[in-house]
Amino acid sequence: MSEAGVQIGVARARAGAVTRSVPRPAGAARAVPDEAAIRGALRGVMDPELPMLSVVDLGIIHRLAVDAVTGAITVEILPTFVGCPALELIKASIAERLSEFGRPVEVVATFEIPWTSERISPNGRRALSAAGIAPPGADSAGSSGLAAGGLIELEPRVPCPHCGSRRTALENVFGPTPCRTIRHCADCRQPFEAIKPV
Repeated sequence: MSEAGVQIGVARARAGAVTRSVPRPAGAARAVPDEAAIRGALRGVMDPELPMLSVVDLGIIHRLAVDAVTGAITVEILPTFVGCPALELIKASIAERLSEFGRPVEVVATFEIPWTSERISPNGRRALSAAGIAPPGADSAGSSGLAAGGLIELEPRVPCPHCGSRRTALENVFGPTPCRTIRHCADCRQPFEAIKPV
């Protein structure tokens, strides 16, 4: 089996469901939560690798469903990267948070559609920038990809989250997590992380 085949197999194994059953006290009838209430609760579940972002602002919530009869809650999430080491922790955190509704909860990772960095909300992009992490897609080359003087840029210019300068360079494509790179600003001379555009 190829290395790619092994990675896909590991990703599928990690995509298994996390379930949480909550015993309800006798005689305690709770209203079935709606999607707005569930999304509101999920805004309090932070990404373990980017703790300034909720799973909602990160854009990994793919689908929510509430069984009209039992009130069971099912959440489908999109992994940001294949083999994301935080996936199990995210699923467990979601299941724990939603258990407050007193209903059975199932959290499943799905590869039905790919997660892209465009799914990060405007709120999430501001939170990243405030934390000193350049949000994805913040390049200055414009849609033409041309730099001053008509030269074609092979690498997008990522503005420094500290000083706003666009004179930054990629230092290392491998950051502290698979979704981040390390960059350096020529003006304020600060290193910073940047979310990889996907």
